[in-house]
Amino acid sequence: MEALAYNSNVFFTALILLIVLLLLSTFKILREYERGVIFMLGRFHKVKGPGLIIVIPLVQQMVRVDLRTIVMDVPTQDVISRDNVSVKVNAVIYFRVIDAQKAIINVEDYLQATSQLAQTTLRSVLGQHELDEMLANRDMLNTDIQAILDTRTDGWGIKVSNVEIKHVDLNETMVRAIARQAEAERTRRAKVIHASGEMEASAKLVEAAKTLAIEPNAILLRYLQTLTEIATEKNSTILFPLPMDLLKGAFQENKTVKVSKTKKTE
Repeated sequence: MEALAYNSNVFFTALILLIVLLLLSTFKILREYERGVIFMLGRFHKVKGPGLIIVIPLVQQMVRVDLRTIVMDVPTQDVISRDNVSVKVNAVIYFRVIDAQKAIINVEDYLQATSQLAQTTLRSVLGQHELDEMLANRDMLNTDIQAILDTRTDGWGIKVSNVEIKHVDLNETMVRAIARQAEAERTRRAKVIHASGEMEASAKLVEAAKTLAIEPNAILLRYLQTLTEIATEKNSTILFPLPMDLLKGAFQENKTVKVSKTKKTE
């Protein structure tokens, strides 16, 4: 009798533990950012959550899906640009699951699939552009890559919100070539600016010459002013050219005086 009672107690204890375990496996708690994809006997049933949900043991199975934005680093890719320049490019993508059913049923591993798609898309898109466009128009390239990824992952229930190209690494030979190109461009701009300045200065000099030509004595006053400015430094000898046009008036005045004296003498 005692053995029978002992066996009964063990049976009831095991039964109670089994019921407790079944209850614990029946009730699931999903956080606000989680959803549970429920399969009943292998077939899709519904998406549940968040909060407390019931999953029937041995009949239903649940797969958790995180709906938060995922930041994925795209490994460095070797890209050959349209102008045959080899560069190494890496990027980062931001995406999230918007349809838990598609993310679980339509693709085996949506994280791995998105990563591989991002790598191939990065290589194909950048390979259609030249190096200068990669360096100068990153915003345009980011938008193009993001649009392509968003379209291709729509069937997986994934929304790609942003793509950012982080680094475009060049080899040292290309870096030196770009540096020489930038230096040549700066030199060209300096020469153009200098030539523009000379052109503007020559135009102003022409205007000044026309103004001075109206009154011949004006140029003489200008020469005297220049002499006054130079004479402030008394430690050097100044050789100042004097145009003969300035003395023309004085010569004509002397000739007039001599002619008048000759007439008086006669």
